[in-house]
Amino acid sequence: MFYTGKVKIVVQVRLLPSAEQAAALATTLRVCNAAANEVSRVAFEQNVFSRNDLQKPVYSEVRSSGLGAQAAVRTVKKVVDAYTALRAHIRSGILVGARRAKAEGKPIRFRDEAAQPFDDRMLSWQHAAKTVSIWTSVGRLKGMRFTGHPDQLRTLASSRQGETNLVVRDGKWLLIAVCDLPEPAVFEPVDWLGVDRGIVNVATTSDGTNFQGRRLRRYRRWQLRKRAELQAKRTKSATRRLRRRARREHRHVTHVNHTIAKELVAVAQRTGRGIALEDLSGIRDRVRPRRDQRATHSSWPFHQLGTFVEYKAKRAGVPVITVDARHTSQMCPRCGHTARNNRSDRDHFCCRRCGLAGPADHVAGVNVRNRARSAWVLVNVPEPAS
Repeated sequence: MFYTGKVKIVVQVRLLPSAEQAAALATTLRVCNAAANEVSRVAFEQNVFSRNDLQKPVYSEVRSSGLGAQAAVRTVKKVVDAYTALRAHIRSGILVGARRAKAEGKPIRFRDEAAQPFDDRMLSWQHAAKTVSIWTSVGRLKGMRFTGHPDQLRTLASSRQGETNLVVRDGKWLLIAVCDLPEPAVFEPVDWLGVDRGIVNVATTSDGTNFQGRRLRRYRRWQLRKRAELQAKRTKSATRRLRRRARREHRHVTHVNHTIAKELVAVAQRTGRGIALEDLSGIRDRVRPRRDQRATHSSWPFHQLGTFVEYKAKRAGVPVITVDARHTSQMCPRCGHTARNNRSDRDHFCCRRCGLAGPADHVAGVNVRNRARSAWVLVNVPEPAS
């Protein structure tokens, strides 16, 4: 079984500009986003969202605002992409009701520091010297240094494709590029590594390996208390600090999920097994947590962990399968008896029919593995001859 496409990954490197260069970059973002707001207004008023059709009435005005030819084209494309994303969110049901009406009732606005795309005519890389030459609204800046993880720099040099976004976060200047990597062959698994995702234990495998989430829960509870303290102040500085805290918490959770996903994929690859995950789509509708658990269930990054596992597995050639999540923590993997009272509390499982007992999350991981075995057999059954 082989994949023939490409794996798209995002590589992020940090720019190291001088004070004068940073000021030029900041001016460039402000000018580009002011132009983007004007282009968005015209697109909204004239109901024109095709790049070719929109570029005709706005190109001259965008050029006169201080943008070069390529910057003007990229800015128009950025606006078109923003409206395309808005329509996609509406079609998928992400924006409904009052939120949809609000989004459709006015032009899209871009922050002064919103990301700006650069193509190869506006941005060139000198990978050996670790410098870039970048267009700005006040002139081209050459020899600007950048840095990053060695693995990412190698990937950037060999596989970068398309545009690169210039981003500023908390005063740090970043370049974010998309790289296309060849998709490796996916091996035939000798077995499956079942993974049960949860809150107390972020992930528990059918091998019994447990990635506990207690430290993460404590960290998020501490962040929640700090947010409540800042929200009570109701000042502009408190609002800014809230945004910084939210970004810091998101980065921390993302790091935890990356670490877990990397280890799961490494174990599966080393042992020749595939990875089996529960299909948790619609879990919010199926589960009725207590009031004190609702915020945790709604904000816990189940989906992010699954996404990380899938894309890391694809890069490593490890097969991934999703199985039905219903009753995985209530069904006995030995005799198949399924009952709510098999799980007397959150941590313990004891089958009322055959007496099999063990940690509830480990039992759920074993059930996920067993379902993957059955599903894989069905998927690979040869079609009958006609």
